[in-house]
Amino acid sequence: MLGAGGEPPKKGRKGWVIAIASALAVVLLGGGAVWAVGALGGGGTQPHEVLPAASIAYVRLDLDPAANQKLALFQIAQKFTVTKDSFKGEDPRQALFDAIQKDDDDLAKLDFAKDVDPWLGSRVGLGVVPSGKETPDFALAIQVKDQEAAKAGITKLMGEEKYGLAFRDDYALISTTQQLADKYAAEQGSLADNAEFGDDLAAMGEQGVLSFWTHVGKLTELAKGELTADQTQLLDQVKTARFAGALRFDGAYAELAGVVRGGKNLTEGVELPGSPLATLPASTAGAFSMSGLDQLITSKWAEIEKQAAATPSGAQFKQFVEQAKTQFGLQLPDDLATILGKNFTIAVDSEGLDNDQVKGGVRIATDPAKAQAVLDKVIQAMTSSGQQPPQIAKVAGDGVFTVATTDEYAKKLAEDGTLGDSETFKTAIPDPDAATFGLFVDLDKVEKLYLASLQGDEKANAQVLRAVGFSGTQTDTEASFSLRVLFN
Repeated sequence: MLGAGGEPPKKGRKGWVIAIASALAVVLLGGGAVWAVGALGGGGTQPHEVLPAASIAYVRLDLDPAANQKLALFQIAQKFTVTKDSFKGEDPRQALFDAIQKDDDDLAKLDFAKDVDPWLGSRVGLGVVPSGKETPDFALAIQVKDQEAAKAGITKLMGEEKYGLAFRDDYALISTTQQLADKYAAEQGSLADNAEFGDDLAAMGEQGVLSFWTHVGKLTELAKGELTADQTQLLDQVKTARFAGALRFDGAYAELAGVVRGGKNLTEGVELPGSPLATLPASTAGAFSMSGLDQLITSKWAEIEKQAAATPSGAQFKQFVEQAKTQFGLQLPDDLATILGKNFTIAVDSEGLDNDQVKGGVRIATDPAKAQAVLDKVIQAMTSSGQQPPQIAKVAGDGVFTVATTDEYAKKLAEDGTLGDSETFKTAIPDPDAATFGLFVDLDKVEKLYLASLQGDEKANAQVLRAVGFSGTQTDTEASFSLRVLFN
């Protein structure tokens, strides 16, 4: 075992190895950042195979991902002016080093080719380990090609900071003390032996360039002494839950995906209906859909009032509730639950956007008669007080109540449309029938609203963006989400 020092690190600069995670966004998405395709690879030991089995949180950065990820990154980079010319296959490790070096004067004297390249591998992983104290321990795993060169190189990179360094397989393990580094390197098992961890990553699927995992309950235990009684009660729902996620790429889109497993009472035992996004009109420019808001409002109303009262705007919230009851005659939370319904979907059509005649509306899965009664209360109260009620069109169907800005669009929105047949929609929202929430924006249909104000590279890069989709499912014990940005 090799080491350097044994005292906890000082506050301040943590060293380049800690900054790698922060630099990821700059390297992947920042202006002019360089990503390399390099040789097809993706195999070999992963950081979780050498990090402590007791880790309750994990982050992995892989600069040598699977071949499909590298090719997708190359295809996407070629679409943007900020990366097209510089995407020449340079070393992504050097891109990371250069990005960090710009903001760290202490690293200015180091040369990547001489001090880093001879030993640095392509993967980095961080494990957070309970210490029994307020502050957890950590282990940073850096893939290396040569242990002796790595020891010398890391010593230069860390400067005067105190740390512990040891080696396990083809990784350097860095921690706050030499004792901890030696302990983690000598362990027989690893995070890979954690069955829940393995199952969660398998459920996540493709790990992409960046992946992460945490046991939510165990992580929140670290902050338990700082939580209020209400916050502690809220977190009780997720004390058995774990969260896994990944940033990954396809030739047509970039995706941030995540999954929560092992929760309890996430939907209060109610099975949520699927989103109707796919049945919206084909001309839809943007839409948002959410299921289960009626149940959430009804079951959590007392808690919502209590938490709102504790905020700086608590007095205004209380006044709003009282006004809704006295001035409009609403019964809360029941009338609000009726308006939100089992599913609440709001949509804006692409037709009319260029002449300011916006066609928009809301489609609610609810009791139409009850929804009409709530709307009548509001209109009557506004009329009685001398206010002009909004002119809206209404369509009542079988278990569905639709309101819109025009009669034409209300009828169109109330009917089953064919948005789900659109290739753009199908790519942005991977499983619309199972989704219990979703957001979809077809940027190609709304770009006329903002392209005219852009010029040069900004305009060219904006035209590359095709659509945005955010969707997911939720059951009583699990939840998942997918955020996709599509490219032309």
